[in-house]
Order: sequence, then structure tokens, then C-alpha cells
Amino acid sequence: MTIAQTSTETLPRAKSTDSEDRHFVTALARGLEVLASFNGGDSALGNQEIARHCGLPKSTVSRLTATLARLGYLRLDEGTGKYHLGVATLALGAGMLAKLDVRQIARPGMQQLASAYGGLVALGARDRFSMLYLEACRSQVALTLNLQMGSHVPIAVTAMGRAYLVEAGSAEQREVIERASELDIGSGQAIARGLEQAQEDYAKLGCTCCFGDWNPDVHSIAVGLRLGGNQPLMALNFGGPAFRMSREYLLNEVRPRLLDLAAQIKEQTGAPG
Repeated sequence: MTIAQTSTETLPRAKSTDSEDRHFVTALARGLEVLASFNGGDSALGNQEIARHCGLPKSTVSRLTATLARLGYLRLDEGTGKYHLGVATLALGAGMLAKLDVRQIARPGMQQLASAYGGLVALGARDRFSMLYLEACRSQVALTLNLQMGSHVPIAVTAMGRAYLVEAGSAEQREVIERASELDIGSGQAIARGLEQAQEDYAKLGCTCCFGDWNPDVHSIAVGLRLGGNQPLMALNFGGPAFRMSREYLLNEVRPRLLDLAAQIKEQTGAPG
């Protein structure tokens, strides 16, 4: 059962004695209640609606939703001030994957591109400091990347992650850089330089590039995929072994096809141009 399928009635409630209560984490239970609020058919909820559903003060709910959004379990729509379930809920169960209709729409074109150009085509979305592969299609070429649906790759040093961040905008870019800098100031500076180059590439080429930055044996390019509606921001990636996928091959041969595929997916899902 996924979190989205869990009703508030199934969550544990506080017991009557202190000896029993010591094993009950109230903050965790409240967080799960917030996620369970989205089980009633509403895809977008504000703090006031969640507070009514959970029977909690709005101030408490505001702290919980802010925390869950930072961890990727909720996604805030800045325009409406309401929350949607985030991509990180996928890690709690495969059920949500089946509800991402874009996977079924994108898969044929992804497989065709992978087979035609001998690489791995992946569709991913952010899961905290990583990009989570929602779908992956590979060619029958013996030597290709050993990544599949459910795999994670770093958000800051891969083409997929950089394409996501360029599309996501300055707020998420700052968040990633600041959180990386808290661990290592050098890492934060390196990420900032990589994002600056990614923005230049995106403006000039329509895609981001990773030629050995993440793994010296891997080359890849990626494009952001903003579909709107209830779909999370995603990125579409093509990659393969560096010795087979030169910079020129990816940019001159594969890039136009990858951009065409992204446009095709947007058109088929009814996303705004």
C-alpha cells in the first residue's frame, strides 16, 4: 500500500499510558496524516484544507507541509499555494508509478530513440538530491548503461539533473547549492559553476550536457519536460558509454531527435507549448 492509499483511520493513535506512548512518534504520525489527506480524490490541497482533514492547527500543518516539500514528498504550486504529492512518494511504493500516464505515452518514442541511436533514454524527476528514473529504455547494443527504472543519479552533476534544475528555476538551484555547501563549500561552488554552464548550454543548444562530469566513462544530454497539470517537472535524458557517444555524435545526431521526442510528449499529453 502506498502512502497515497493510506487512510487516516489506519494510522496509529496515541495510547493511554506513558509506557505505551514512548514508541509512538507523534510528529511522524502527523506527517503521514498530511500525506494521507491526498487519498480523498483531491490532487491539490492547501494548508487550511489539510488542517481540517487532519484535525490539526494550521500552524502545525504549515510546518509539516514545508518539511515534506523540502524532502520531496510534497510539491508546492506557487501559483495556487496548494500542494501536490511529490516524486519522493514513489520511493515508498511502486503504485504511484502506474498513475504517471506520461510513462505510457513516452515509452514508445523513448524505445525508438534508444534503439535507433544505441543508447539509454530515461525519464526522471527530482527525489531530494537525486533524479529518480521513472522510465528507462535501452537499445539492444551489448554495451550500454546499467541503469533502469527506479535508479537514482545525482541531481547536480548529471545532464538530467541539470536540465531539471534549469527548468525549475533559481529557487531550487539556490536550495541545492546551499545544501551542498553546508556539507562542503567546494562542492557547492562546483555545482554553481556546472549550473552556470548548463544554463548557457540550454540557451544555446536547447539541452544540457554531461561529458564525463559525473562519470568519466559516460556522456549524456538532457532536456527539461514541463507538462503542467498534476505532473511533476521531469527531464528526458539520452546517454551511453563515452567511447561510443562522442560529444559531436550526441549534439549533432541525437540532440535534434531528443528535442523532437520532448515536443512529441508535450503534444500528446496536452502540455502548454
